[in-house]
Amino acid sequence: MSWDGPTALDRQQILRDTRSVAMVGASANPARASNFVATYLLSSTDFDVYFVNPNATEILGKPVYPSLAELPVVPDLVDVFRRPEDLPSVLDATIEAGATTFWLQFGLYDEDLARRGEEAGLTVVMDRCLKVEHARFHGGLHLAGFNTGVISAKRR
Repeated sequence: MSWDGPTALDRQQILRDTRSVAMVGASANPARASNFVATYLLSSTDFDVYFVNPNATEILGKPVYPSLAELPVVPDLVDVFRRPEDLPSVLDATIEAGATTFWLQFGLYDEDLARRGEEAGLTVVMDRCLKVEHARFHGGLHLAGFNTGVISAKRR
């Protein structure tokens, strides 16, 4: 791997600057990672969260849009939960939508795609979970990926 993505400090700044997130490939199925991330973003952040999925109409009580082009806002960050072969078209849609950050979830990594996104002016984050990164920088990350509510340096 020769592509260098944003550092931890850069990712923290991205999250500070982000106001709106479009989740491409969001699912209404609570067993899917996108649903878990969506639940976290809606309950634990101040982000305006928009769901994009042409096969759904509502997720977690919020409307779902069939494409990035049909969102009522220009999202700051596009969080992608799609198959690797779908990523080029999602990148094109992200560029066309005018977003500033293209964020690929765990397991999604394509250096050529990252370079193409950066050449188009996007900040590209790959193989990182938006929920995990947010929790990491806001003091809510437990090894299991959730906030225990306990603040202590002592082991139990």
